[in-house]
Amino acid sequence: MAIETPSATAGPTGPPASPASAKGATRKGDRIFLGLSRGSGITLLVIMAAIAVFLTWRAALAISADEASFLTSFEWDANATPPRFGIAVLAFGTVVSSIIAMVLAVPVAVGIALFISHYAPRKLATPLGYVIDLLAAVPSIVYGLWGALFLVPHLTGLYTWLDEYLGWTHIFRYEGGAARSLFTVGILLAIMILPIVTNVSREVFRQSPKMQEEAALALGATRWEVIRMSVLPFGRSGVISASMLGLGRALGETMAVATVLSPSFLIKASLLQPGGGTFAQNIAAGFKEAGGMGRDALIASGLVLFVITLLVNGAARLIIARRKEYSGANA
Repeated sequence: MAIETPSATAGPTGPPASPASAKGATRKGDRIFLGLSRGSGITLLVIMAAIAVFLTWRAALAISADEASFLTSFEWDANATPPRFGIAVLAFGTVVSSIIAMVLAVPVAVGIALFISHYAPRKLATPLGYVIDLLAAVPSIVYGLWGALFLVPHLTGLYTWLDEYLGWTHIFRYEGGAARSLFTVGILLAIMILPIVTNVSREVFRQSPKMQEEAALALGATRWEVIRMSVLPFGRSGVISASMLGLGRALGETMAVATVLSPSFLIKASLLQPGGGTFAQNIAAGFKEAGGMGRDALIASGLVLFVITLLVNGAARLIIARRKEYSGANA
């Protein structure tokens, strides 16, 4: 009886794929992907460098011709001969309105994110999340029109209450008139950045380790204790990065601020009095009527805003780097 060998019974299956050719194809795809990725990164760096060089060049022309102190002057008359302008009022208004927005928005955003991720039933959490996402897509000018036509007239009662109980601090002194102040701008900016901070914080809280939460519940912890001991520590860096993202939006907001604020180049002790200004609002309001030197002066103020934004993003990166335990990929 003849014994069939494997070579005699196996049918032709074609030549096996060459390991060298497969390796070469993989390397070719890797090279293409590496080139595209590297090109994208280099392109981004080139764009950032081009923006920085352009702003620095035009700002140097304006600052060299400025007869006032660029950093400390309270006046803005860049089209005069000689030009006199400074960014003290703009820097004050930008920073103060953004701080007000952060103080009002971040606690509310964290509360909403915790409610959606850990408290609300699925039937409520899903549509509420959709509503928050839609708020993030509303254009700035729509927020500005709503603020000018609805928010400003309805803040008079709040201003009167703050003046009655906190007016002795001079920060909340109100002398009447339309509520077109930095405080109103801060409230409007808080509403605008609320969806951004909420969405990012919600996704971070959803990535918290479920085993730790279940272990805490098994040991008898309440839901709030679970959130305080497990969810919040895990998501702290994510909340900080979300807050920095919202702060960047607040610093650069233009149309909404220009629609609500009654600008003037004065720094007032009370946040409830009309006046002040921001970098973005001043650029939007003055660019059309500015001459050559006036535009260079606006570009110089834009350079300061550009540097502030870079510092904010750099601070966020440093904070996240210091907390190695947060990683969305490892959650």
